Amino acid sequence: MNIGAAARQSGVPAKTIRYYESVGLITAAERTAAGYRVYSQSDVETLRFVQRARSLGFSVEDVGSLLALWQDRARSSAEVKALARRRVTDIDRKIAELTEMRATLNDLMRRCHGDQRPDCPILNGLAGTRETSD
Repeated sequence: MNIGAAARQSGVPAKTIRYYESVGLITAAERTAAGYRVYSQSDVETLRFVQRARSLGFSVEDVGSLLALWQDRARSSAEVKALARRRVTDIDRKIAELTEMRATLNDLMRRCHGDQRPDCPILNGLAGTRETSD
């Protein structure tokens, strides 16, 4: 199948498929005599795997490791679990950062009158200055 069909079946845009090939995440597709890429059903399954891993936030490097583990039937599941654990740790860190950002913005909004006055605790907070009036 051509790249358009592979893109439709896998849910991965053609441009992204070409990118994954260029960075070595997936093997380059075979080419016809005219130079068109040709994909197999196995390639589509690999693209779906990559897409799902990327949707869970794994880096391209980690997806490469996961792909290698997926294709190695003699693998240790401990290696896979370690990659997943590191990803969960990253997610937890990001959740903590986002929670702190939300709390800061909520505090700034609470202190802002939101009226016609020019003084604004939100802008002061972004500038790193303290508000002078309440």
